[in-house]
This record gives sequence, structure tokens and C-alpha cells, in this order.
Amino acid sequence: MDVAAADFSASRDVMVDGQLRPNKIVDPRLLEAARRLPRERFLPPNLRALAYIDADVPLGGGRVLVQPLISARLIQLASPKAGEKALVIGAGTGYGAALLSACGAHVTALEEDPALLAIARSALAACAPTIRLVTGPLTAGYPSGAPWDIILIEGAVAAVPPAIAEQVKLETGRLVAVREAAGRIGQAVLGERTAAGLAFRQAFDAATVYLPGFSPMPAFVF
Repeated sequence: MDVAAADFSASRDVMVDGQLRPNKIVDPRLLEAARRLPRERFLPPNLRALAYIDADVPLGGGRVLVQPLISARLIQLASPKAGEKALVIGAGTGYGAALLSACGAHVTALEEDPALLAIARSALAACAPTIRLVTGPLTAGYPSGAPWDIILIEGAVAAVPPAIAEQVKLETGRLVAVREAAGRIGQAVLGERTAAGLAFRQAFDAATVYLPGFSPMPAFVF
């Protein structure tokens, strides 16, 4: 057996048994996928040693591979069902999309950064070939595939743009994201769409970096 592959396999087990299972990840589909998916493939070679740390992995340009626990808890919060249509916004290198796909969802992954797209194309072709990888501005979502049963925003947001909220399926659709505000602890939120719009509830404390275009508007200084 290849030594590097064996080392990463052991690291996956440590991640599942030391990070995910003790912290309320109970969905067997997620636990199995986390043991199986080679998270290191979703990083450039010089960062693969950081694949299983309990933290975001910086990818440059203000982007990160989101902490494993946050990715898993957001997906579990969305309660994916087999056959549902899911959109991942800010998919980055594709790991979160691969986890969601392992739960049986039909996943479209949206990314706008060319360097991250290049990694995602390679990793998803090898590990989750059914995922559709598309490119475009993250803040616009992907209206041509709407309505979505699930939208996963892989990064922090100050607010969900109306254009994205409108792409969530009425009555049964869900949106999950990390919502942050200045001076407050970030919160993972579940948004469920009604005729009045998205109704949010806070689920658990969480923090990650803002996605491009989703950070707070700068305040005026007089």
C-alpha cells in the first residue's frame, strides 16, 4: 500500500472519530463519506498535509477549504433526501459538494475562481463524477437550475441576496449558511422558504470567512 495513501486513510479516521462523531454528526451517510472521500485531493499538493486539521485551510485570495465539522454540520442541517436537487454556492475545490452528493442529492456546484475551479474539476472527476460543476458570479446563484430543494452556501454571509433566496423551492426548500455580523458570534442558519420569503432559525455557533460579494457593506465615515 502507498505510504502516503495509508497515512491519509488514518487521518480520515481520526477526523471522523475525533472531530465529527463527538460533535453531533450522526448521519451515517456523512460519516461514511467522510471516511471514504480523500479530502487531500481537494487541496493543492503543497497544502495536502493540512487536509484533516480541525480548522479552515487557507487557499489564497481570501478563500478557504471550510473546516470539516462546519461542512458536515451544515449538510446535516439541510437534511438532504435522495434525489433532491442541490446547489452549492462558493463550492471552492468541491469537497462540500462531494459530501452532499454522497447523501444522494443531485448536486450542482457553482464557483467563480479559476484556480479553485481547476482543482475542483480534477478532484470531482475522480471522486464525485456525477456533480455538475458550473461557473458564474456567486451572488447570482444559478437561476437556470431553480427551484432548488437545497442551497448550501459554503462560506460566511452577512445576508442572503434576494436573487438567491428566490431560487429556493417554495414550501419545501431549504438554505443553509453561516451568517455573521460585526461584534457577534457567527451562526449556522437554516432558511425555509414560505410565501413571505426565507424564514431563518439559528442552529449552532459557527465561523468561517466571508465569500466574495457576501461581506457587509462598508459603513460611511464622516
